[in-house]
Amino acid sequence: PRRVAHLLGSPRPTPHSPRPMLVRAGALTGTHTMLLSRACSRLVGGRPIAARALARAQGAQGGVARALSSEAMQRASPAVPDLPDLQLPENDKSASDALIPGEVVKQLDRYIIGQAEAKKATAVAIRNRWRRQQVPPPLRDEITPKNILMIGPTGVGKTEIARRLAKMIGAPFIKVEATKFTEVGFVGRDVEQIIRDLADHAITMVRAQLVEKKRAEIAVKVEEKILDQLVGENSTTNRDSFRALLRQGLLDTRTIDVDVPEPRRQAPLDTGNGNPNSQPMNEIILRFDKLLQQGGRRSERRQMTIAEARPVLEEVYSEKIISEEDVKKAALHSVEQEGIVFIDEIDKICSRTEYRGSADASSEGVQRDLLPLIEGSTVSTKHGNINTDHILFVCSGAFHQCKPSDLLAELQGRLPIRVELQQLTEEDLYRILTEPETSLVRQQEALLQTEAVTLKFEDSALRRVAALAAAVNRDVENIGARRIHTILERVMEHISFTACERAGTTVTIDAAYVDEQVGNMVTKTDLSRFIL
Repeated sequence: PRRVAHLLGSPRPTPHSPRPMLVRAGALTGTHTMLLSRACSRLVGGRPIAARALARAQGAQGGVARALSSEAMQRASPAVPDLPDLQLPENDKSASDALIPGEVVKQLDRYIIGQAEAKKATAVAIRNRWRRQQVPPPLRDEITPKNILMIGPTGVGKTEIARRLAKMIGAPFIKVEATKFTEVGFVGRDVEQIIRDLADHAITMVRAQLVEKKRAEIAVKVEEKILDQLVGENSTTNRDSFRALLRQGLLDTRTIDVDVPEPRRQAPLDTGNGNPNSQPMNEIILRFDKLLQQGGRRSERRQMTIAEARPVLEEVYSEKIISEEDVKKAALHSVEQEGIVFIDEIDKICSRTEYRGSADASSEGVQRDLLPLIEGSTVSTKHGNINTDHILFVCSGAFHQCKPSDLLAELQGRLPIRVELQQLTEEDLYRILTEPETSLVRQQEALLQTEAVTLKFEDSALRRVAALAAAVNRDVENIGARRIHTILERVMEHISFTACERAGTTVTIDAAYVDEQVGNMVTKTDLSRFIL
């Protein structure tokens, strides 16, 4: 009570002071706790106080807890208006419904044709992330993610599945190429950089989410700052008039003075120079910058229009409102519990059995370095240590020159779920041209629409493009759906070149036109090998 009374500005309790009010355990509901906390925070300038005490008072079984003196309650009561009883939200099911495997597959079907097994495996893995969070803590820590290995030829949708999942889920997600990394001891990036990049991505994602939540509060502060520049800080004359004009966008061209903070120094890439015991250079620079910035970031006064100043001021006030420590704490927890890493081209670091033991710095040694990362280890980052026990790893590779069994046996054991993606048939290629919401045909139509040219593809033309793509994949080299890009660009080359001269016209492409542009090249095997 003495501490609370001191924070509220009331005199210390004396023997003649009113007795502290007793709050019986169980008498505080969630609504009462919320209102009481609001009252306290308003009296001390927005700082919530006695939150833990209130929580203990709410959850205690029997006994009493001293919360506020009667004098403090009398002072708090006028500050809080009469509010209706608040209904606390129940368990929010919208997030869980969005991760239902059937819904994930349905969303992937909008952009990716076929590959039902791969979609199901990834959808179940995503759903298991949510299921694990609902398990009580003793067993929750023992549930590890079932990592996935996707096997299939190039151009069938492995990378596209990862790209669409990254946009669909709200969890930290990163896609990397296995060939970018080298074995520890060689100059280059080690595999632990994957987790560091994932942490950086999570920091950016969490900060953006918090900014979005505080968008209204930031907008009010930015508006007031701009009005201070227009009419003066203490002036109330014509402030409402200027506010109305500002909200209508009629003052966006006016020039004001803005204090622009210096940009944060970006740390260089951490190569480590192959020495695991050396301190990363970016850590040294960040610590030095932190010492220099203890007094605040320096700023420079510039003149700019209101339209240009608004995003600058939004960034300034977002940094003031949002705590970096809260951002880091939430981001690290999100990485450890919900992080997903997609490692593409893993077959490129795989050597055939007869060639094992080579001196390639990007081959078998990288596989050995991946073992502790996938199994579970602690990685040191500039934001703090990250445990990888519950991070989901999805690996993919074409395995043209080698087999999945050529991977290290330990790495195979850490990728228990195997999914084989099927080669694309002629019908699949036709569906790729017609069904996805962002198909190549729709993209070409939208591009020419900017030149006031209406482009139409007849169904016979699309059938012919799919047939030609399937034929070239069969006779030359199977590159999957990427072959459609090549053939379609050959078909559109002349139309795109002359589109500026065809404004206001309609261009129709049929099977005959496709044969005219591409058909001869397909029949000449040597020519198609180099052009298509």
